[in-house]
Amino acid sequence: MRLTARSEYGLLALIDLACRYGGGPVSARGVAERQKIPPKFLEQLFVSMRQAGLVTAVRGARGGFELSRDPMAITVLDVVEALEGPLQPTQCGGGGGCERSPVCAAGTVWTRATEALRDVFATTSLGTLAGSQTAIDSGERGPHRTA
Repeated sequence: MRLTARSEYGLLALIDLACRYGGGPVSARGVAERQKIPPKFLEQLFVSMRQAGLVTAVRGARGGFELSRDPMAITVLDVVEALEGPLQPTQCGGGGGCERSPVCAAGTVWTRATEALRDVFATTSLGTLAGSQTAIDSGERGPHRTA
């Protein structure tokens, strides 16, 4: 399991779109500026997220990107897997390719860690994160639940 800048930036970009959901397309340049994401990198992320069905692209002068469905119906897991591929345990915990797997206690901890991460990602929606971000941006402080 490996999470990279693709996941971090992709999630930030989609939270940005979720905060603006229902208001029409949002320019990639605007997202890049607000989230401090290199524009060329963001373009690559939007290609992957469009192919995964998370966003739609609208052409024209008022074009840009928008979420393809309600932010409450898109999970962090959807975003991560669109950008990184399936979330799986390391080779050690996957049982597949590791010759020590049947006799190694470390595999169980990797499997449990992956399952816990998968659960958090699968139960956290963009809508929830957008609500938290809106509260943060409006000056509210304090703990924000992401589930």
